Amino acid sequence: MTSPATPHPLSELPGRIMSREMAEQPAVLRRLLEVGTPRIRQVAQDIAARKPRFVLLTARGTSDHAALYAKYSLEIRLGLPCGLTSMSTFTAYGARPDLTDVLVVTVSQSGGSPDLVASTRAARAAGALTLAVTNNPDSPLAGVSEYHIDIMAGPEKALPATKTYTASLLALYLFVEGLRGGDGAAAKPLPDLAEQLLARRDEVRALAARYRFAERMVITSRGYGYPTAKEAALKLMETSYIPALAYSGADLLHGPLAMVDNVSPVIAVVTDGKGGEALQPVLDRLRGRGADLVVIGPAAQVERASAGFVLPTEGVAEELQPVLEIIPLQLLAHEVTIARGQDPDAPRALAKVTETR
Repeated sequence: MTSPATPHPLSELPGRIMSREMAEQPAVLRRLLEVGTPRIRQVAQDIAARKPRFVLLTARGTSDHAALYAKYSLEIRLGLPCGLTSMSTFTAYGARPDLTDVLVVTVSQSGGSPDLVASTRAARAAGALTLAVTNNPDSPLAGVSEYHIDIMAGPEKALPATKTYTASLLALYLFVEGLRGGDGAAAKPLPDLAEQLLARRDEVRALAARYRFAERMVITSRGYGYPTAKEAALKLMETSYIPALAYSGADLLHGPLAMVDNVSPVIAVVTDGKGGEALQPVLDRLRGRGADLVVIGPAAQVERASAGFVLPTEGVAEELQPVLEIIPLQLLAHEVTIARGQDPDAPRALAKVTETR
């Protein structure tokens, strides 16, 4: 007679660390709103008084997607032109452009990557105002920057970043609010809404069962949702190893649409606002091709898709929706990985701090 298998102790369950850190997100968002807002507002006021002429954003990986979100927010809400930097121009090529009166914002979970530190140091020497947005106020990056914003997410041990991403988004939202003299009050519902999303894990698990054998995924969005698409693709690739390609809806129509079929799922992140409106022609083309279309967005959009997840976006400003959009996609990456018999806490070949130079 065969004895039953001994169940895993809770401490050994695959994905337990990532799961715990995803569950911490409502508390992190509350802490940032209640404790971090005054400091962020002061930093924003100090920088606004110096009237930067444009903004350069520096980051890698998950933080790069938060930086892209900040680019949309700064350009749309403040009219400040922004660019995403190439660090190798500083670190590999030794370029030293004139950055007088330019705000350089470096976003980094750990604040420890050598190329981020070196490029920020070089930018400051070239005349830039430098701001670090990190989860570690004692990091080398914070040390070389003139200003620092602490995202206050607490230690993050899972290799896939989750709570530091949503905290970075909220911190950057509050920073832009401070630059424009706002109080950030519109963000107050976010922690409760995040809790509601995390409580709907069974819905995500059903999606994961549907797509556990996917060989490829395409993720698309426009406007504020585009950074969410890029971050979701990264989460799926680094946890489940599924090749996930992220495209702006506009770019998807310029060639990549040809690879879409009725086998590989397409995930569309549909913001409730102008970005979602701009995505409509893309959704129509995808339906016309018979794509297996999964919508993360408002109920009316989900009803017209093959599958989806309804977001509680009614009354939530479009610029705040990315904080919510990514949560079911983090859960999806976790659940797909578990369903494929892998451990999202330990992606192969990855380290928490990337030592790029």
